[in-house]
Amino acid sequence: MVDEVFVYALSTCPWCRKTKQWFDDSRIAYDFVDVDKLPDDEQDAAADKAYELSGGRRFPVVVINGEVIVGYSPDKFLEHLKGWGGGS
Repeated sequence: MVDEVFVYALSTCPWCRKTKQWFDDSRIAYDFVDVDKLPDDEQDAAADKAYELSGGRRFPVVVINGEVIVGYSPDKFLEHLKGWGGGS
């Protein structure tokens, strides 16, 4: 089973960089967007989506197999990754 992982991040956020590095180091495929690097119209849409998912303006927002995790939390990431013994 392939896990679907998407990270909403900010290029200037140290926790966002740490989150992406964790997925890289763990060799877990993921997609991401640095919201602050998008063109204005796309930036607004991505920021709105991240806000909708997280309930606030907090980053990173990680979506793993449809489950939302706000912030850097490797234990929660593993909990939702099917390929790592978590998930259902």
